[in-house]
Amino acid sequence: MADELELLRGANPVPADGPHYGDGPLDHTAERRLDLLLNQRPAAPRRRTRLAWGLAATAVVTALVSALLLTGQTTAPAVAAPRPLVVRADSTPVSLDRLAERAVRAAATGSPGLRKGTHVQSWSLAMSEKDPPITLPQETIVRWNRDDTHTEIVVATDPRHPGRPVLTDEGGEPRLVDDGKVLSRRTYPPSWSDAPPQSPPPHDAVRLHDYLEEAQRAFLADHSRPLSTAELLDAAKILLDHWTLGARESAALARLLADAEGLRPAGQVTDRLGRRGQAYVYDGEGSRQMLIMDPADGAVLGLEVTFTRGDPRFGVKAGDVMSYSAWMR
Repeated sequence: MADELELLRGANPVPADGPHYGDGPLDHTAERRLDLLLNQRPAAPRRRTRLAWGLAATAVVTALVSALLLTGQTTAPAVAAPRPLVVRADSTPVSLDRLAERAVRAAATGSPGLRKGTHVQSWSLAMSEKDPPITLPQETIVRWNRDDTHTEIVVATDPRHPGRPVLTDEGGEPRLVDDGKVLSRRTYPPSWSDAPPQSPPPHDAVRLHDYLEEAQRAFLADHSRPLSTAELLDAAKILLDHWTLGARESAALARLLADAEGLRPAGQVTDRLGRRGQAYVYDGEGSRQMLIMDPADGAVLGLEVTFTRGDPRFGVKAGDVMSYSAWMR
């Protein structure tokens, strides 16, 4: 009996923060896992083929999808992924034109200034046709030095559940590690480039558009056409993964986004770091992108992408979060 109890505690089929809470009914997935625990021995670990993992573009799928996970020789605790952000029903949407005007006023003093490097919290999806998709939360800090060297630190952490174990794919297999575990710490030798996104971004909308177009060029099949709105959002993500924008650069980006076709105001949201922001939504082919911006100065706080079509091969359905990044200043 002791072995079965340990397996049951480890599987935690009804986590306290789950959708049904501790005293509610089990969903179908939890019932199936419980039946496996009571009637079968744990299966040998299976190697997961990671078909999607990255931050650079929509072609590289990153996401958060709720799933229970069994890995290793023993059963790992269930890992709860966040639900999509919800726009407040009683909030009044702010147009991007108005937000861009606020950003220009906030940039009048030129402070804060542009800073090379980034601080980003991201949640990423690994998918395969054999196993459920799994959530890989991490925090990345990139700092540049005066001698053009830079350091990158990647930490396994999830601010939604401070102090609790975090799922990572360190070593090629998904496993749990302690919150705050340093996954990598690298210092790079001096380097520089005059090409985007390594070169400093301009702080007027016209030149910033050209800059983002060049930064996104490697991911485009047709270089002769202008960026679509989806591609513009991807390029903005590339920029924010390399630079912490100053007030003037944020104002230029807000002005550029205000002119983007199909990016509509949705209302107020609270992001996954607890910050209030204005949401702007773009419905693309098979996905929806939600940009979260600071209502005071127009700075980009986050970007969430959700599936609008399900794919049973990978265990995802319409409405599941495909990717999320939260940038800090």
